[in-house]
Amino acid sequence: MITEYGSEDVLKVQEVPDPAPGPDQVVVAVASSAMNRADLLQRAGQYPAPGPKPDFEIPGLEYSGKILAVGSEVSNWSTGDEVMGIVSGGAMAEMVVTHERMLQSVPRGVGVADAAAIPEVFMTAHDALVTQGALRSGGRALVHAGASGVGTAAIQIAKSLGAQIAVTCSSGKVEACRNLGADLVVDYTEKDFSEAVGEWTMGQGVDVVLDVVGGDYLAMNIKCLKVQGRIVQVGVMAAPVASFALGALLPKRASLIGTVLRSRPIEQKIEANQLFISQLLPRFEDGSLKPVIDSRFSLDEIAGAHAYMATNANVGKILIDV
Repeated sequence: MITEYGSEDVLKVQEVPDPAPGPDQVVVAVASSAMNRADLLQRAGQYPAPGPKPDFEIPGLEYSGKILAVGSEVSNWSTGDEVMGIVSGGAMAEMVVTHERMLQSVPRGVGVADAAAIPEVFMTAHDALVTQGALRSGGRALVHAGASGVGTAAIQIAKSLGAQIAVTCSSGKVEACRNLGADLVVDYTEKDFSEAVGEWTMGQGVDVVLDVVGGDYLAMNIKCLKVQGRIVQVGVMAAPVASFALGALLPKRASLIGTVLRSRPIEQKIEANQLFISQLLPRFEDGSLKPVIDSRFSLDEIAGAHAYMATNANVGKILIDV
């Protein structure tokens, strides 16, 4: 629980009442959850969960586990089914309640304790690159923070589509991004990524940019775009304010799209979830996609997991074993 807003010390493991499912909901016994940068922001009081403030503020946007109980109108799931999914909060607990159409089956070949590394980052990357960014086979994408959870998912998604992908990362993560299949890896500490992308595309630019950084990256992202390209902004790790020449968008007829999953209406979340199930879930079962796990912490070590994520040292997901 987040007992107050502040440093990692405000996180406490406490007993709270068990959740009960509504008619179209299920209760999942959580095997694992996973860290997201939103958890750090929420702990600091900068990213509240949508809706009224809950009696117990439990962080956690994704989970994997087994169904413990089902509501009276649930027909497609049964107790004992191995599932995973995203929620607006509450996943870092022994139990979580969710709408039945927000569930995903744990793919064959992926252990239930590892599956928590899939839902948030693969859904975010798929929604940004494919649904909103319109990346298709033969296209090109630029993704920042290539070794992050979203970045490692984006590399795999692009390659599975038959698209090419450039990523940015720090020096120690270059090899990991190459090993995942990135076509161009730019160490942003050594080279201007807009110049590198220009050389890579022979001046043509990329179809879509997926950016989690913000700030000064925006002006450089515009330089990287092809005519009618799209920038999909899914985070602002560097700075929430950006200054750029508005006229740079006009000759490229470019689109700048801001997006989040967490605060969308449930109908839109269900739509994104069903697209993920139909378009991406089979690729985990045939081995085209895989969760990338950096490290694991127990629920009792949650403060250490927050501190570790703040260092930006991870490649892939940080799991919380419940």
